Order: sequence, then structure tokens, then C-alpha cells
Amino acid sequence: MPIVVFVLAVAVFAQGTSEFMVSGLLERIADDLEVSLGTAGLLTSLFAAGMVLGAPAMAVAAGRLPVRHSVAAFLAVFCATHIAGAVTSDFAVLLTTRVVAAVANAGFLAIALAALPGLVDPAVVGRATSVVVSGVTVAGIAGVPAGTLLGQVWGWRAAFWAVAVISGAVVIPVWAMVPRTVRAGDRPTPRGPSSVQEWTVLGTRPVLVAVLVAILVNAATFAGFTFLGSITAGLAEPGSRWVPIVLALFGVGSFVGVTFTGRYSDRHRERIVTLGTSGLVGVWLLAASTAHTLPGVAIMATVSGAIAFGVGSTLIATIVQTAAPTAPRIAGALATTAFNIGAVLGPAAAAVVVDHTGQPAKALWCGTAFTIAAMAVVLTSQRPIAPRVATAAAPAGDPIE
Repeated sequence: MPIVVFVLAVAVFAQGTSEFMVSGLLERIADDLEVSLGTAGLLTSLFAAGMVLGAPAMAVAAGRLPVRHSVAAFLAVFCATHIAGAVTSDFAVLLTTRVVAAVANAGFLAIALAALPGLVDPAVVGRATSVVVSGVTVAGIAGVPAGTLLGQVWGWRAAFWAVAVISGAVVIPVWAMVPRTVRAGDRPTPRGPSSVQEWTVLGTRPVLVAVLVAILVNAATFAGFTFLGSITAGLAEPGSRWVPIVLALFGVGSFVGVTFTGRYSDRHRERIVTLGTSGLVGVWLLAASTAHTLPGVAIMATVSGAIAFGVGSTLIATIVQTAAPTAPRIAGALATTAFNIGAVLGPAAAAVVVDHTGQPAKALWCGTAFTIAAMAVVLTSQRPIAPRVATAAAPAGDPIE
């Protein structure tokens, strides 16, 4: 595996840390900038919205630029927004930096994912995708707790400085290691389809199915994860360390799942998606049924994290490889957008259920409903949702410079 793939994963780690760490810093930010907690919550909701809208927009805008230029520029902007956020005392400015950071994050991830078929051997694109996506799972294991701890010890600004340092440190390696010429699939030839025409790829059954399943699987994942801490807190004694332990177990499971499926997704992608999606129905059902005990929550946090992120990362690779031959500029954007639509849809739906019932554990039943819908989409598909690796990796145009 080329070292550049791991460098991209480090950048994604910094971005994933930034995306999720703010939830643990909201009270401190609200107190420091003298806004209500609800107003401070806009920092997370608008970041998610920026990710959803930013991926396709930035993929189209930067699609004709050399890959090394676009990913380095997005990463530099991401770093700069965190420096600006760390020094500002104006909430409106901080909110603006979060939106800009989200757009830069989405653009980086969309372009990086779309470029993978040209960075690695066609037979290991799925594995390379899992390595890049593992940056998000490692952020859940280490980055988010560390960022929250920094905020508790030295103030929330320290967490922003830490993200700025990590993302800034990999700008030059990304620029230096992404080749000037990347083979096939990242951009069309000069006579290839326009960026508008590329969106017609959503009308093809394999891409549409993969996108829909990815949205539903990730909606289930984030519906459960968002309320996992609240579920645990309701069972643990005040002051216990069960909440960070359970959240860490979910992160460990996620990392294991992404790593394991990454080794086999290039050869067994359809089987992983079909069996994994069906299995997730049972996983979320069991998680909901055992949510009344701490051991049950801890065990199922690990299991659900592993299977959910294993299937989710495989779906990301499926979208990229299926869409890349005919929509090289937006293939990565489709995967990024699907992931983040799920990340917005799942918690929003679960929040309605939890508010109505007053029971955080009901969010797990919401996850079950999403995975049943995902399974229905998979099982009603009459043909394979992903082409063979050789077909998916077929060159779509001239090399990038």
C-alpha cells in the first residue's frame, strides 16, 4: 500500500476529530462566548450540513484541478479555519469557520476517495478506501476523547489548535506524495462528460442502490451512536467512567470492522454488503434488547461499531468504484454525501423518537428500522450492486496532472 494512502488517513483523522469533538466542548464554548447551549449546538448541525452540501459542490469545482493541488488546498483551508476559530472571541466568526471547515473537509474527502483508483493497484482500491476511512474511526477512538480532554484541561481553544497542528503538518506530505500524474478514473478526458452530465450516474441502478443503502446503513449507525453516551449514563453510577469506555469500545469495534472488511472487500464486496446489511438488523435488534444492562451495552457497542463501519466502508468503496468510470469527478462526492446524509438523517430521526418517549435506548430501535429498510433495498435488487473489480477499475480517461 503506498504511503500516501496512510498520509491521507492522517488528514482524515484530523478532520474526523474536528467533526465530532465539538459535541464534548459545547458547554465550554457556550460559556466562553456567552451564547446559549442550543445556539452553540449550531456548530455541529451546520458542520454536518456543510459536509452534505460541500462534497458535490467542491468535487465539481475542483474536479478539473490537479489532485495534488486540490487536496493540499482543501487541507490548508481546513487548517486555517481552525486557527481562526481558536483565536476568535466572536461566535458568529466561529460558526463561519465551522461551515468553511466542513466544506473543505467534504472537498478533501471527495477528491481523495475519487483519486484512490489512480493511486493504488486496482485490486486493492477497497482496502485503500478502508485505510482512508479508518482515519474517522481512529478519531473516534483517540482523537475525540483527546480533544475533549484538552478542552477540559486547557480550554476548548486548545482542541482547535491541536487539530490545526495535525492538519497543517500533513499539508506538505500530501502535496509531495500525491503524484503529479494519477491514473484513470479521477477525471474525465477533455472530451468526457461535463460535471452536470456526470450526475446522471445516479440514474443507473448499481450506483443508486449503493447510495441508498449507504445512506440507510449510516443513518442507523449514527442514530445509535449519537445516544450511546446517554444510554450508558442512564445505567452507570454518577461519576463512573463507563461512558468514555463504551464510546471507546464503539470506536475500537469500528476500527476492527473497517480493517477486516478492507482486506476482503475487493473480492467479496457484494457478499459483505448483502450479509452485513442483513446481519445489522439482528445486531441493532439485539443492541436494543440488551440496552438495559451495562455489559449488554458495552458488548453491543463493540459489535455494532464493527459491523456497521465494516459495511459502511465497503459501501463507500462500492460507490467510488461503481461511479468512477462514468462520473470520475463526483464519484468521491457521492460517497461522502451519502455518508453524511446518513449522519444527519439518523440522529434527527432518533431525536424525535427519544424526545417523544423520553428513553435514549429507543434510538437503537430507530437504527433497526433504518437497517430493515437498507436490507429491503439490497434484497429487492435483482442484479449485483457492484461490478467486478476489473470493470470498476477500467480507465475512464487520461492521466491527471
